[in-house]
Amino acid sequence: MDTVILSDWLAARLDRGAAEPVYRQTLRLMQQAILTSQLPPGTKLPSSRTLAEDLGIARNTVLHVYDQLTAEGYVISTTGSGTYVADTRPDTAAMNARKQPAVAGVAAQAQLIGEIPKPPKRDQSDLSKRGRRLIDQAGVSAKQWGAFMPGVPDVAEFPARTWSRLQARLWKEANPDLLTYAPGGGYRPLRRALSDYLRVARSVNCTPDQIIITTGIHQSIDLAVRLLTDVGDRAWVEEPCYWGARSVLQSSGVTLVPVPVDDEGLNPREQDLQQPPRLALVTPSHQYPLGMVMSLARRRTLLEYARQHNVWIIEDDYDSEFRYGSRPLASLQGLDEAGQVIYVGSLGKMLFPGLRIGYMIAPEHLVDSFRTGVAELYREGQLMQQAVMTDFIMDGHLTSHVRRMRALYGERRQILIDAITARFGSELPVMGDEAGLHLVLGLPDHANDRAVTAAAYDAGVIVRPLASYYSTDTPPRRGLLLGYACVANEKIGPAFDTLARVIEQTALKVPTRAA
Repeated sequence: MDTVILSDWLAARLDRGAAEPVYRQTLRLMQQAILTSQLPPGTKLPSSRTLAEDLGIARNTVLHVYDQLTAEGYVISTTGSGTYVADTRPDTAAMNARKQPAVAGVAAQAQLIGEIPKPPKRDQSDLSKRGRRLIDQAGVSAKQWGAFMPGVPDVAEFPARTWSRLQARLWKEANPDLLTYAPGGGYRPLRRALSDYLRVARSVNCTPDQIIITTGIHQSIDLAVRLLTDVGDRAWVEEPCYWGARSVLQSSGVTLVPVPVDDEGLNPREQDLQQPPRLALVTPSHQYPLGMVMSLARRRTLLEYARQHNVWIIEDDYDSEFRYGSRPLASLQGLDEAGQVIYVGSLGKMLFPGLRIGYMIAPEHLVDSFRTGVAELYREGQLMQQAVMTDFIMDGHLTSHVRRMRALYGERRQILIDAITARFGSELPVMGDEAGLHLVLGLPDHANDRAVTAAAYDAGVIVRPLASYYSTDTPPRRGLLLGYACVANEKIGPAFDTLARVIEQTALKVPTRAA
C-alpha cells in the first residue's frame, strides 16, 4: 500500500519542538482522522516500521500509538494481515454509509490532504433559560484578592503553622474512619464543638445533632431550597441582596420576590404580606450589602408571620463575628420557638475561603431528612479537614484568631474611612461599616457605579458596584462595595488614592443637559 500521503500529512503536523511528546501528537492526529472519517473504516494502516521510517521517529513510538489505538477501539490488528481502521460510526451513519462504496487504499489516504473539519460553532444559546440567566447575572470576579475586594479575609494572617501541626498529628495517626465519606451530617466532634461555640458567640439554640456540615453557605442554601421548595414556589429575598444566594435560588427554579430593606432591615410591603412565600432568605445581623441590623420588632414580626403562614426562614449569618465597637448581635434563630428558622454560616470568613467548611442548623424535625439529603446529593467527605477544624476550635485557636482579626480589621476599616473623609469629606456617604469585612461608599444618583467599577479594575483596584446587588435595572442607590480586610494597612491609602481619581473622573462630573 502507498503510505506517502498519510506519512506526509502526519509529518507536516508534528511539532518536534512542542512540549507535547511526538507519541501524543501522533496518537491525537490519527484519532482525529479516524473520528472524522478521513481515515474511513476498513482503511489499512502502514506497518509500524514503514511509518516510523517515513516520520523519522522510533519504531517503538509507532508501536505504542498502534497499541493505544487498538486498546481504545480505533483500529483492529490481525496477525499476518495488518492493522485496519475499525468501524466506529453510529448505527444510523453506518447504515447510510453501506449505500456508498467503501473508499480504501491511496484514495482514502488522499482525503488527508484536507484539514480536519472543525466542529460547528457553539454559543450561549445552548444553555437553558435559567442557565443563561445565571451566567448573565453572575457576580463572580476573575480576581479574588487585593484592594478592595469585598468579603475576603486576610489569609496571610491565618496561623498556618498551628493548622499544619494539628493536621500532621492527625495524618500521622491515619485513622481510616477519616478517609471515607461523611455520614450523619459531618464529623460529630466538629458538630459538638460548633454547637458549643455558636451558643456562646451567636446565642444560637441547638444540639450537635441539629448541625449539618456543608462546604459553605451556597451549599447550605441549595440543600434547604431543594428539600423545602418546589419549582415555582415564591421566595422572599432582600432588595438588595447577595448575588450568590440569588443565583442559587434562581437555579433551583424558585420564583424570587425582592423585598425592600430600610434602616430596620427587611420591610415587606402589603402586597408581599398578602402572598406568603414558601421561604424567606435574610441577613438580619448584618444586611448584605448595606449593613443595617434588623430591629428586634422586625425580627419578632417576621417570626410570627412565618409561624402563621408556614414560611421557612433561612438566616444567612455570614460574617457577624466581626462587629466593631460592640459585641456580636444575637441570632434570629435564637428567638425562634416554632422551628421555622434554618441557620447557615461559614468558617471561611473567619479563617480562609479555601477551607470550604460551612454549617447549617436544621429544626429538629428536619434533621434526619437534611442528613439524608446532604449525603444523597453531594456525597460529603473532607472528614480529615473537619477533624483538624475540631482540634483548632477545641484548643482555643479559633476564638483567639477571631479576636485578633477583629482588632486588625477594625484598624483597616478606620484607615479606609479616614482616607475617604480626607478626600471627599461628607460629599460621599459611608454606609454599613459597623460590622463585616466591607463598607459601602455612596455615589451621586447620576453616577454609573458599574462604569466606575470597570474603570477602577483597569486601574488595578477591585470594587463591586452596588447596582449588581439589586434585581432591577434601575437601582435606587448608587455606590461601591469596598473590602478592607485583605488589604495591608500601608496599602489602603495608595489604593484608595487610585480609586478616588477614578471616582472623580467618572462619577463626580455632573452630566450636562442637551440644549
